[in-house]
Amino acid sequence: MIKFQGAKITEQGVTFGIVVVQPHVLNNTQARSQMQSFGHRVFGLISIVLMAQIPGGQLQFFGRQDIVGSLANVPLAAIPLAQYNLSC
Repeated sequence: MIKFQGAKITEQGVTFGIVVVQPHVLNNTQARSQMQSFGHRVFGLISIVLMAQIPGGQLQFFGRQDIVGSLANVPLAAIPLAQYNLSC
């Protein structure tokens, strides 16, 4: 079983998923693809944004640019994260 933190959000008529990852995942094409696949398996075929918290607490995102842009100034506490379980 795979466990991860994430959220399914609808904002301004756009529904997307967020999957929390370690910062190094954002720089690895294969790891990004795998984590986005996990997001699709849990949230369905919607846009998946990967989110990592870097040292100092700043958030970094990878995904659809309009969604990433809208998340740029959102504090972590405002994102309704939950624990998700994915059967292998």
